[in-house]
Amino acid sequence: MQTSKRGVDLIKQFESCKLVAYPDPKTGGDPWTVGWGATGRGIGRGTIWEQSQADQRLAVDIAEREAIVSANVTVPMTQGQFDAMVSIVFNVGAGSASRDGIIRLKDGRPSTLLRKLNAGDYEGASLAFDSWVSPGSNVEKGLRRRRAAERAVFES
Repeated sequence: MQTSKRGVDLIKQFESCKLVAYPDPKTGGDPWTVGWGATGRGIGRGTIWEQSQADQRLAVDIAEREAIVSANVTVPMTQGQFDAMVSIVFNVGAGSASRDGIIRLKDGRPSTLLRKLNAGDYEGASLAFDSWVSPGSNVEKGLRRRRAAERAVFES
């Protein structure tokens, strides 16, 4: 599957495009972000992009998240479910040995959201979006809005 226009618009709505790199709102530092939520090697204080760079990177980043979702979700999904999964993986990350993510927790287990989705518990998976809001942080309110929007798309 590929992310629909609705899914891309969902990501853009919450990422917004900034052509001058800015520090992570939660940490006040790393990871630095530029464009439509791009982070990683070569992005830091002083990074400035053209709009075309931001748009090209967004397409690459979405394609990477589509591949992650496609490789790890084992049940049929609607377009809305796929779009919502790509959006949350785009925002939270897939996960690693050092950071919890939607696909993998630090301890190697799948997240509750992925576990419920792969069990065919679509309602339980939808409810699990709400777990990814960084309670008590300065970004909680925005993440609650994003998760509600992702759930709405997932349930559509």
